[in-house]
Amino acid sequence: MNAPPAFATTSPPPILLRETIAGGIAVLTLNRPAARNSLSLEMIGELQAALDLIGHDEGVRALVIAANGSAFSAGHDMKELTAHRNDADRGQASFTRIMNACSAMMQSIVNLPKPVIAAVQGVATAAGCQLVASCDLAIASEQATFATPGVDIGLFCSTPMVALSRNVPRKHAMHMLLTGAPVTAAAARDIGLVNRVVPAGTERAAAIELARTIAGKSAYTVKIGKAAFYRQAEMNLADAYRYASQVMAENMMAEDAEEGIGAFIEKREPNWKDR
Repeated sequence: MNAPPAFATTSPPPILLRETIAGGIAVLTLNRPAARNSLSLEMIGELQAALDLIGHDEGVRALVIAANGSAFSAGHDMKELTAHRNDADRGQASFTRIMNACSAMMQSIVNLPKPVIAAVQGVATAAGCQLVASCDLAIASEQATFATPGVDIGLFCSTPMVALSRNVPRKHAMHMLLTGAPVTAAAARDIGLVNRVVPAGTERAAAIELARTIAGKSAYTVKIGKAAFYRQAEMNLADAYRYASQVMAENMMAEDAEEGIGAFIEKREPNWKDR
């Protein structure tokens, strides 16, 4: 008697892809193209876990965040967000859990001791726009668009507002938040949301090239510089100068500062020790 045929089972593809390429560049790729790379709680958790690992990986000197499909990220998963409407608290505990997890993940990008570059190939809306704004740098395809359209569905983009308002002038941020209107890649560059606009299909390569340029610097210097940049930005002018003067004096004591200044004087390439 013949055995029944065996049916092969295939696991769903991972929702977040990670690769490390030459030069110490890590690339995280959002991989939910059918869901427009929406930031489900699972996706947020995967990003958080990856950021935690990369933060402690001395082999990684810079990080690129990219996405597969037509959208970079359409923001929160609306079906997941409203799945607990019938709970006794009408979903408030679930909403709080999702927003807190997302906010913590965005702060992890800012606090990561390595530069983070977004490679935006398509639409980045709501929390997707927040993700771009949370990165240190961003390269956008000429086909990319950006929006904070929560106002259109009665849910103001309050958490995306935090990152957006720290990237672009207030009136531009308010226009995006109050109208929900999309902003082209060129306009996003003009207001400071992205650094460069490149031909469609080249944004990932351009982001990796930029990451390699930064990865060629002292990792120690980049680490303290990134942390100092965000910290001083929240201070008044006098406090910022006091803090920055202290950071720079301490930086001068580093081996890489001694090596880099020596290399400059001697007209040679520095040999970084990352300390």
